[in-house]
Amino acid sequence: MDEGVLNALSSMPHGIYVLTSAWQEKINAMIASWVTQVSYEPPLVMVAVHPNRLSHHLLEKGGSFGLHLISKRQEDLLKRFKGPEPERKFSSLEWSRGKTGCPLLKECIGFVECVIREKYQPGNHTLFVGEVINARVLSSEKPLTTLEYGGTYTGKA
Repeated sequence: MDEGVLNALSSMPHGIYVLTSAWQEKINAMIASWVTQVSYEPPLVMVAVHPNRLSHHLLEKGGSFGLHLISKRQEDLLKRFKGPEPERKFSSLEWSRGKTGCPLLKECIGFVECVIREKYQPGNHTLFVGEVINARVLSSEKPLTTLEYGGTYTGKA
């Protein structure tokens, strides 16, 4: 990628989310920042995931996901969910299965739980579009963004 393009894309701010997924008894979570609302009626949210991620496999098989807003004081969750071991990611965290079976974290600003309605692969990431079937705001804290975190994911796998 051209350095000018990379610098411009790196300057674009994004929210930082915890994306959860499940299929049968397997569960996983990862950090996602390529997330956006794409429709009001029905309420649709899109998330981009690289095909080499375990979460990608679980999204395709399980057909649903949870997206969790986290606050600046929860930056430690970023380290937890960046690793490859699903068992370690959920140890000592309070969570429960949502309506779709996806893990929903108790300690977050809020979440949306979605059923996947569409998927596209226009480039090196798959875009999963999910219909929001369950959502809660649990705190009035401000969500963590790439501006506060000091780094942006540019998609290089």
